Amino acid sequence: KYQEQVNNELEKYSRKKDVPEKVLNNSMEYSLMAGGKRLRPILHYMTLELLGVEISKGDAVASAIEMIHTYSLVHDDLPALDNDDYRRGKLTTHKVYGEANGILVGDALLTYAFYIVASKSKGIEADKLVKIIELVSKYAGVQGMIGGQVVDIESEGKIVDLPTLQYIHTHKTG
Repeated sequence: KYQEQVNNELEKYSRKKDVPEKVLNNSMEYSLMAGGKRLRPILHYMTLELLGVEISKGDAVASAIEMIHTYSLVHDDLPALDNDDYRRGKLTTHKVYGEANGILVGDALLTYAFYIVASKSKGIEADKLVKIIELVSKYAGVQGMIGGQVVDIESEGKIVDLPTLQYIHTHKTG
């Protein structure tokens, strides 16, 4: 039920067809709606449920979390990183829309995620919303996913110790 809920929310944010940047919107939708388990938003919803919070209050954050995850996959597939042609059995975003658009799609999903949290979160006090934005940006950025990605890149072809491997997995993936 949570997977369906986040998919419905993501569809609301990816249906803008009659705009000058149609290629961007189409490629964002292609990337976002390509499938996947939606594990991160599901964990978010489950946490809200455990805390006794109405889960619909977390729809914007759940969507943003999935947008950030999707942006990381789009960028990870690019030639400068893993250079993958397929993800989940479909051509990767840069293979369908070009490398430049792949970069821009990732950038757009990341920034759009924060727009969605800031503008679509309903019934959340301002101080709590600022804290949510702070934490999401921390774990998506230098102190989280991007930092882990950099250490992963620097570790390629090397034998790394257990703390380095744990750092990569905790930050890049976790």
